[in-house]
Amino acid sequence: RLAQAGATTLLVQGESGTGKDLASRALHYQSSRRDHPFFALNCAAIPETLIETELFGYEKGAFTDAKVMKKGIFEIADGGTVFLDEISEMSLNLQSKFLRVLEDQTFRRVGGVKDISVNVQVVASTNRDLEAATREGKFREDLFYRLSVIPIQIPPLRDRREDIPLLVEHFIQRYNVQFRKRVRDVSPEGMNLMMHYAWPGNIRELKNAIERAMILVDRDQILAAHLPIRIADPLASPLPRSPSGPVV
Repeated sequence: RLAQAGATTLLVQGESGTGKDLASRALHYQSSRRDHPFFALNCAAIPETLIETELFGYEKGAFTDAKVMKKGIFEIADGGTVFLDEISEMSLNLQSKFLRVLEDQTFRRVGGVKDISVNVQVVASTNRDLEAATREGKFREDLFYRLSVIPIQIPPLRDRREDIPLLVEHFIQRYNVQFRKRVRDVSPEGMNLMMHYAWPGNIRELKNAIERAMILVDRDQILAAHLPIRIADPLASPLPRSPSGPVV
Protein backbone atom coordinates (compact mmCIF):
# COMPACT_ATOMS: atom_id res chain seq x y z
CA ARG A 1 0.00 0.00 0.00
CA LEU A 2 2.86 2.38 0.78
CA ALA A 3 4.53 1.68 -2.55
CA GLN A 4 1.34 2.41 -4.44
CA ALA A 5 0.48 5.46 -2.33
CA GLY A 6 3.29 7.50 -3.87
CA ALA A 7 4.85 8.79 -0.65
CA THR A 8 8.03 10.74 -1.36
CA THR A 9 9.69 10.08 2.01
CA LEU A 10 9.87 6.80 3.92
CA LEU A 11 11.91 5.65 6.90
CA VAL A 12 12.84 1.98 7.30
CA GLN A 13 14.10 0.98 10.73
CA GLY A 14 15.40 -2.31 12.05
CA GLU A 15 18.42 -4.13 13.38
CA SER A 16 21.41 -4.81 11.16
CA GLY A 17 20.74 -7.69 8.79
CA THR A 18 16.94 -7.54 8.84
CA GLY A 19 16.67 -6.64 5.14
CA LYS A 20 16.16 -2.87 5.10
CA ASP A 21 17.82 -2.63 1.68
CA LEU A 22 15.46 -5.26 0.24
CA ALA A 23 12.48 -3.47 1.78
CA SER A 24 13.53 -0.24 0.08
CA ARG A 25 13.87 -2.02 -3.26
CA ALA A 26 10.42 -3.55 -2.82
CA LEU A 27 8.99 -0.09 -2.17
CA HIS A 28 10.57 1.10 -5.42
CA TYR A 29 9.81 -1.82 -7.73
CA GLN A 30 6.19 -2.15 -6.60
CA SER A 31 5.56 1.54 -7.18
CA SER A 32 4.90 3.65 -10.26
CA ARG A 33 8.61 4.56 -10.20
CA ARG A 34 9.72 1.03 -11.08
CA ASP A 35 10.83 2.00 -14.60
CA HIS A 36 13.03 4.81 -13.27
CA PRO A 37 16.44 4.57 -11.54
CA PHE A 38 17.05 3.16 -8.06
CA PHE A 39 20.22 4.36 -6.33
CA ALA A 40 21.54 3.16 -2.96
CA LEU A 41 24.11 5.04 -0.90
CA ASN A 42 25.57 4.08 2.47
CA CYS A 43 26.08 7.30 4.41
CA ALA A 44 28.56 5.61 6.76
CA ALA A 45 30.77 4.27 3.96
CA ILE A 46 31.57 7.57 2.24
CA PRO A 47 33.73 10.33 3.79
CA GLU A 48 31.85 13.45 4.83
CA THR A 49 33.85 15.51 2.34
CA LEU A 50 32.63 13.38 -0.56
CA ILE A 51 29.04 12.51 0.30
CA GLU A 52 27.69 15.97 -0.64
CA THR A 53 29.14 15.75 -4.14
CA GLU A 54 27.82 12.19 -4.46
CA LEU A 55 24.31 13.34 -3.60
CA PHE A 56 24.16 16.72 -5.34
CA GLY A 57 26.98 16.66 -7.91
CA TYR A 58 29.25 19.60 -8.63
CA GLU A 59 29.93 22.30 -11.20
CA LYS A 60 33.11 22.57 -13.23
CA GLY A 61 35.70 24.46 -11.21
CA ALA A 62 33.88 23.99 -7.89
CA PHE A 63 37.17 22.68 -6.47
CA THR A 64 40.65 21.82 -7.70
CA ASP A 65 39.87 18.47 -9.28
CA ALA A 66 36.47 19.46 -10.70
CA LYS A 67 37.55 19.46 -14.35
CA VAL A 68 34.04 18.87 -15.66
CA MET A 69 30.50 19.13 -14.33
CA LYS A 70 29.17 16.02 -12.62
CA LYS A 71 25.57 15.17 -11.82
CA GLY A 72 24.78 13.79 -8.38
CA ILE A 73 22.60 10.84 -7.39
CA PHE A 74 19.50 12.98 -6.82
CA GLU A 75 19.73 14.43 -10.32
CA ILE A 76 20.40 11.10 -12.02
CA ALA A 77 17.60 9.39 -10.07
CA ASP A 78 14.96 11.93 -11.18
CA GLY A 79 11.64 10.09 -11.31
CA GLY A 80 13.02 7.19 -9.30
CA THR A 81 14.17 6.35 -5.78
CA VAL A 82 17.21 7.17 -3.66
CA PHE A 83 17.91 4.79 -0.79
CA LEU A 84 20.09 6.29 1.95
CA ASP A 85 21.33 3.62 4.33
CA GLU A 86 22.73 4.55 7.77
CA ILE A 87 21.08 7.98 7.59
CA SER A 88 22.01 8.50 11.25
CA GLU A 89 25.67 8.87 10.16
CA MET A 90 24.97 11.92 8.00
CA SER A 91 26.65 15.07 9.36
CA LEU A 92 24.49 17.81 10.88
CA ASN A 93 25.62 20.26 8.21
CA LEU A 94 24.56 17.98 5.37
CA GLN A 95 21.31 17.12 7.14
CA SER A 96 20.11 20.71 6.68
CA LYS A 97 20.76 20.55 2.92
CA PHE A 98 19.16 17.13 2.71
CA LEU A 99 16.06 18.44 4.50
CA ARG A 100 15.60 21.03 1.75
CA VAL A 101 15.51 18.27 -0.86
CA LEU A 102 12.82 16.48 1.11
CA GLU A 103 10.78 19.63 1.63
CA ASP A 104 10.72 21.13 -1.85
CA GLN A 105 12.58 18.62 -4.06
CA THR A 106 15.23 21.18 -5.06
CA PHE A 107 18.98 21.45 -4.53
CA ARG A 108 22.12 23.04 -5.93
CA ARG A 109 25.21 21.30 -7.18
CA VAL A 110 28.35 22.04 -5.18
CA GLY A 111 29.69 25.33 -6.52
CA GLY A 112 26.43 26.02 -8.35
CA VAL A 113 24.03 28.96 -8.16
CA LYS A 114 21.05 27.44 -9.97
CA ASP A 115 18.30 25.48 -8.21
CA ILE A 116 17.63 22.07 -9.75
CA SER A 117 14.18 20.54 -9.31
CA VAL A 118 13.68 16.77 -9.20
CA ASN A 119 10.94 14.26 -8.47
CA VAL A 120 12.60 11.67 -6.25
CA GLN A 121 11.31 9.25 -3.64
CA VAL A 122 13.70 9.06 -0.68
CA VAL A 123 13.85 5.92 1.45
CA ALA A 124 16.11 6.33 4.47
CA SER A 125 17.11 3.53 6.82
CA THR A 126 18.87 3.15 10.13
CA ASN A 127 19.55 0.54 12.77
CA ARG A 128 19.84 3.23 15.43
CA ASP A 129 17.27 5.01 17.58
CA LEU A 130 16.84 8.30 15.71
CA GLU A 131 14.59 9.72 18.38
CA ALA A 132 17.32 9.21 20.98
CA ALA A 133 19.91 10.69 18.62
CA THR A 134 17.65 13.72 18.22
CA ARG A 135 17.42 14.20 21.97
CA GLU A 136 21.22 13.99 22.18
CA GLY A 137 21.63 16.64 19.50
CA LYS A 138 23.23 14.21 17.03
CA PHE A 139 20.35 14.34 14.56
CA ARG A 140 18.25 17.32 13.47
CA GLU A 141 14.82 17.35 15.04
CA ASP A 142 13.11 18.81 11.96
CA LEU A 143 14.68 16.15 9.74
CA PHE A 144 13.63 13.40 12.14
CA TYR A 145 9.99 14.50 12.02
CA ARG A 146 10.13 14.83 8.23
CA LEU A 147 11.52 11.33 7.82
CA SER A 148 9.24 9.68 10.36
CA VAL A 149 5.94 10.60 8.69
CA ILE A 150 5.63 6.96 7.64
CA PRO A 151 8.09 4.82 9.61
CA ILE A 152 8.44 1.15 8.70
CA GLN A 153 9.75 -1.09 11.48
CA ILE A 154 11.23 -4.39 10.34
CA PRO A 155 11.19 -6.86 13.25
CA PRO A 156 14.27 -8.97 14.01
CA LEU A 157 14.31 -12.56 12.81
CA ARG A 158 13.89 -13.90 16.37
CA ASP A 159 10.48 -12.22 16.46
CA ARG A 160 9.30 -13.79 13.19
CA ARG A 161 10.54 -17.33 13.40
CA GLU A 162 7.85 -18.59 11.05
CA ASP A 163 9.92 -16.97 8.27
CA ILE A 164 12.99 -19.12 8.95
CA PRO A 165 11.90 -22.26 7.00
CA LEU A 166 10.86 -20.11 4.04
CA LEU A 167 14.13 -18.19 4.04
CA VAL A 168 16.14 -21.41 4.39
CA GLU A 169 14.33 -22.90 1.40
CA HIS A 170 15.00 -19.75 -0.61
CA PHE A 171 18.72 -19.71 0.20
CA ILE A 172 19.09 -23.44 -0.52
CA GLN A 173 17.58 -22.96 -3.97
CA ARG A 174 19.83 -19.97 -4.57
CA TYR A 175 23.03 -21.76 -3.59
CA ASN A 176 22.02 -24.95 -5.43
CA VAL A 177 22.32 -22.90 -8.60
CA GLN A 178 25.50 -21.11 -7.55
CA PHE A 179 27.34 -24.22 -6.30
CA ARG A 180 25.72 -26.67 -8.75
CA LYS A 181 24.32 -28.90 -6.05
CA ARG A 182 21.01 -30.66 -5.45
CA VAL A 183 20.33 -30.16 -1.76
CA ARG A 184 16.68 -30.76 -0.88
CA ASP A 185 16.32 -29.41 2.62
CA VAL A 186 17.64 -29.30 6.19
CA SER A 187 17.37 -32.23 8.58
CA PRO A 188 14.74 -31.93 11.35
CA GLU A 189 17.53 -31.63 13.94
CA GLY A 190 19.23 -28.86 11.97
CA MET A 191 15.98 -26.98 11.45
CA ASN A 192 15.15 -27.30 15.16
CA LEU A 193 18.51 -25.74 16.04
CA MET A 194 17.92 -22.86 13.66
CA MET A 195 14.42 -22.29 14.99
CA HIS A 196 15.77 -21.95 18.54
CA TYR A 197 18.84 -19.84 17.75
CA ALA A 198 18.72 -16.11 18.63
CA TRP A 199 20.04 -14.86 15.23
CA PRO A 200 21.74 -11.65 16.44
CA GLY A 201 22.81 -11.04 12.83
CA ASN A 202 19.26 -11.64 11.59
CA ILE A 203 18.66 -12.67 7.96
CA ARG A 204 22.20 -11.80 6.92
CA GLU A 205 23.52 -14.27 9.49
CA LEU A 206 21.03 -16.93 8.35
CA LYS A 207 22.09 -16.45 4.74
CA ASN A 208 25.76 -16.81 5.66
CA ALA A 209 25.02 -19.94 7.72
CA ILE A 210 23.24 -21.59 4.79
CA GLU A 211 26.00 -20.59 2.39
CA ARG A 212 28.57 -22.22 4.70
CA ALA A 213 26.46 -25.36 5.00
CA MET A 214 25.96 -25.57 1.24
CA ILE A 215 29.72 -25.39 0.68
CA LEU A 216 30.36 -28.20 3.19
CA VAL A 217 27.42 -30.54 2.47
CA ASP A 218 28.18 -33.64 0.40
CA ARG A 219 24.69 -35.09 0.34
CA ASP A 220 21.15 -33.95 -0.50
CA GLN A 221 20.36 -32.74 3.01
CA ILE A 222 21.99 -30.20 5.33
CA LEU A 223 22.73 -31.74 8.73
CA ALA A 224 23.28 -30.07 12.10
CA ALA A 225 27.01 -30.77 11.72
CA HIS A 226 27.13 -28.53 8.65
CA LEU A 227 25.90 -25.50 10.61
CA PRO A 228 28.25 -23.03 12.33
CA ILE A 229 29.24 -24.09 15.85
CA ARG A 230 27.41 -21.17 17.45
CA ILE A 231 24.18 -22.57 15.98
CA ALA A 232 24.94 -26.28 16.20
CA ASP A 233 25.85 -25.98 19.89
CA PRO A 234 22.54 -25.63 21.78
CA LEU A 235 24.39 -23.77 24.55
CA ALA A 236 25.73 -21.11 22.17
CA SER A 237 22.61 -18.97 22.28
CA PRO A 238 19.75 -20.74 24.07
CA LEU A 239 16.28 -19.25 24.01
CA PRO A 240 13.45 -20.02 26.42
CA ARG A 241 11.07 -22.73 25.35
CA SER A 242 7.60 -23.57 26.53
CA PRO A 243 7.14 -26.83 28.48
CA SER A 244 5.73 -28.57 25.39
CA GLY A 245 8.75 -27.69 23.27
CA PRO A 246 7.65 -25.13 20.65
CA VAL A 247 9.48 -21.87 20.26
CA VAL A 248 8.23 -19.19 22.65
